[in-house]
Amino acid sequence: MQKNIIYKIFLKAEWEEILENGFFSGSVDDKRDGFIHMSTITQLQETLSKHFNGNDSLVIAAVDAEKNPELLKYEVSRGGAKFPHFYGDLKFSYIINYWTLSPNAKGVYDLSIITMD
Repeated sequence: MQKNIIYKIFLKAEWEEILENGFFSGSVDDKRDGFIHMSTITQLQETLSKHFNGNDSLVIAAVDAEKNPELLKYEVSRGGAKFPHFYGDLKFSYIINYWTLSPNAKGVYDLSIITMD
């Protein structure tokens, strides 16, 4: 059975925070908005382009959305699409896989390495 997977994009310092503390309480933008911004696999590339352009390496974490479904809401956001928003601390134990990505010469992140096989 395929798990319900959503994705969180971490800056390097944010990734170090979750490794050190065992949880992540959110980025500056997350804290401002009152939830942790997440993406589905089909939303990832646009989220990277819109919000993470110009960054160096990032960590993309695959999160098991079934760990705490009562804290997860899909809400209308950019372009009328429903995005996963996590209302609470994101525990490291919810992460089932992760990848470190660096942009290519054009500043694009290659998501082809992200697989859940």
